[in-house]
Amino acid sequence: MEPSAALRLQPAGAFRLHNNAPAPFDDRRMRIQHLAFPNLQSARLSIRPATRIHPLLVCSATKQSSAAETLQNHKDEAIILKKKSEDVLSHLDDRCIYLVGLMGSGKTTVGKIIGEVLGYAVFDSDKLAEQTAGMPSVAEIFHVHGEAFFRDIESQVLKDLSTMKRLVVATGGGAVVRPVNWRYMKEGISIWLDVPLEALARRIAAVGTASRPLLDQESGDPYTKAFAKLSALIEQRYDAYANADIRLSLEDMAAKKGHEDVTTLTPKNIAIEALDEIQRLIA
Repeated sequence: MEPSAALRLQPAGAFRLHNNAPAPFDDRRMRIQHLAFPNLQSARLSIRPATRIHPLLVCSATKQSSAAETLQNHKDEAIILKKKSEDVLSHLDDRCIYLVGLMGSGKTTVGKIIGEVLGYAVFDSDKLAEQTAGMPSVAEIFHVHGEAFFRDIESQVLKDLSTMKRLVVATGGGAVVRPVNWRYMKEGISIWLDVPLEALARRIAAVGTASRPLLDQESGDPYTKAFAKLSALIEQRYDAYANADIRLSLEDMAAKKGHEDVTTLTPKNIAIEALDEIQRLIA
């Protein structure tokens, strides 16, 4: 780290006046003083340099303070999550929770947090579809068998999950398209994670589009093709997503906290908001 200009300045050295070597600019005055007061020894002045604070120590202290603040925030979030989960569980009646939203909206990450605090099992419907098809990825299923084949498996997976209890299910981005899937998801509580397209496109571009079969065939730079495809998808699916029992707008959440950028929200922030909304819905 480049130290600031203030920290680069070296303190002045000690300034001393000696009996036999007065400062040149004060020579006459010192002689007069000696004659008038022969027993008075000239004062030996010493100005000690100020303690120099090393910039690395400042940085270290700042990092420690930041780390302590982050740790405290995590502890606070954990306490809030525990309290919210206890309030929700008493009214949830073992119903499943389904998270819906566009690709990259954080359904799996948020779902794991909610599942952990509620004591629910967590499933990713895309992963279950891959296991059912005996293939390594959704992209591979699309490539070999086509989208319709994948959607059939996805519907079967959701049908099977709807007969169970105490699950958090992170669904694929297109699970909302088929009306029959809503029949299955209405057995539980559905939550739409509504993330601004710009934030989604940046997130997807950062990790690559190879695992996104609806994006990987598009041309152009990752951000541009992600944003263009997401814009088309939300136009097609908006009404379908709106079927969810709860809509969590990350843009609104960030605004309430005084932020313009939704990336300031942590997955735990979103999970806490989800539990709040569930409680309002069922209490």
